[in-house]
Amino acid sequence: MKLLYVVPYVPNRIRTRPYNLVRQLTGRGHQVTLLTVWTNEVERLDVEAMRNECRRVVATPLPPARSIWNCLLALPTRKPLQSVYCWHPDLAAKMWDLVWDGGSRGAFDAVHIEHLRGAEYGRTLKAKMRRVGWRVPVIWDSVDCISLLFRLTAAQSAGRVSRAIGWLESGRTEAYERRAVQEFDKVLVTSKVDSDALHALSATSVDGDRISVLPNGVDLEYFGVDAARPRAHNMLVMTGKMSYHANVSMVLHFVKAIWPLIRVSLPDVRLWIVGKDPSKEVRRLAGDPAIRVTGTVPDLRPFLQAAAVAVAPLAYGVGIQNKILEAMACAAPVVTTSQGLSALSAVPDRDLVVADEPAAFAAAVIGLLRAPDRQAEVGLSGRRYVEANHAWPSIAARLEEVYHAVIRTG
Repeated sequence: MKLLYVVPYVPNRIRTRPYNLVRQLTGRGHQVTLLTVWTNEVERLDVEAMRNECRRVVATPLPPARSIWNCLLALPTRKPLQSVYCWHPDLAAKMWDLVWDGGSRGAFDAVHIEHLRGAEYGRTLKAKMRRVGWRVPVIWDSVDCISLLFRLTAAQSAGRVSRAIGWLESGRTEAYERRAVQEFDKVLVTSKVDSDALHALSATSVDGDRISVLPNGVDLEYFGVDAARPRAHNMLVMTGKMSYHANVSMVLHFVKAIWPLIRVSLPDVRLWIVGKDPSKEVRRLAGDPAIRVTGTVPDLRPFLQAAAVAVAPLAYGVGIQNKILEAMACAAPVVTTSQGLSALSAVPDRDLVVADEPAAFAAAVIGLLRAPDRQAEVGLSGRRYVEANHAWPSIAARLEEVYHAVIRTG
C-alpha cells in the first residue's frame, strides 16, 4: 500500500506509537510518506533519522511562537487549543499537493492522521476532497479520548493551572471530538476505555464499528532483560515525561502519601524519578537525599533494568501507559493502581501488582522489596505479558488489516 502518515510531532523513541508503527509498516513492504512538523534542532535531527525509515519525509518547521499564536486565535472560539497547537498552513498545503498529485488520484491508498493535534489536517483534507468530488480513505488515530483526559484533569490534577486548563478545554474538546468521529472513515484509540468515551460522546450517530482499539506496543528488542545487570535491592523507579500534569500529580501523590510509609519500614530505600523536563515541584523533591530527580536521560533502560520495583501510582489518565509497558518489558516488577491497569489485560498479582489506597500501595512495594524471588516472578510474568500482547509487529499487522478494510469499503 501507498500510505501518507501525518503526525503533528516528529516520531522518535519517546513518541513511540508513530515511530514504531511507521517503521513496522515500512518493514512490511508498504510505501510510507511521513508528513510532520519540527520545533527545535533535536527534532530536526529526528526528522533526518526518519528519512531512513520512510519512502519520503516532508517536514515543516513550527516555531513555538506560531503554536502560541494559534492558541491565542482559538481561545475566543469553540475550537480546542489542542486542535490548533500544531497547525501550519504550509504543511496543510504540502499535504494537499502530495495527495492531489496533479489530479492523478493514485498517489495514496489511505491517509493516516495521528492525535487530536493532527485532526485539523485530516478535516481540511476531507473538505478539499469533497469539493473536487474525490475520495481517499482517511483514518484518524485519536490515540486517546482527550476530552476524557481533560475532565479527569479538571477534577484530579494536583496543579491549579492544569485543573483550569482541563475545565476550559473539556467542553470544547467534547464537541470537537463528537464531530471528528463522524467525519473520518475510521477512528483508532489505544484502549476500550477511550473507545467507550468516544462512543458516549457520539451516542447513536456513529456506526458501531467506526471506532476500533489499536493498543500501544513496546519495542521488545530495545526494552529487554539484562541478566548482567543486578537489581539494586533498595531502588524504586518512576518514569515518564515529568512536565506532564498527570505524571506530576502521580509523583507528588507518591512522595506525599506513600513514600513516608515505605521509609518507616525500609529506611534505606531509594527513589529515582526519571524523565525529561521535571516541573519545579518535582525538582524540589530532590531535597530529600533519598530521592534522585534525573531530568532527561539518554537511555531509560539502565534504570528499569536496575530497579527492584517500578512504581506508577496513577490517579488519572487515558490510554495505555507506555511507562508501565516499558518497565514490564525490562522485567521490572510493577506496582500500579487500578487506573494504570484499566487499559491492559494483564492479570493482577501475576503480571503486576495493583493497589489503590496509599497504605495498600506501600505494603505492596514493601512486600516486593522484601521478597527477591517474588520480584523476579512478577517481573518475568510481566515480560511474558507484553511479549504476548504488545509486540509492535502484531499491532502493525492489525493496523494493516484496518487499512485494507477501510480501502475495501471506500
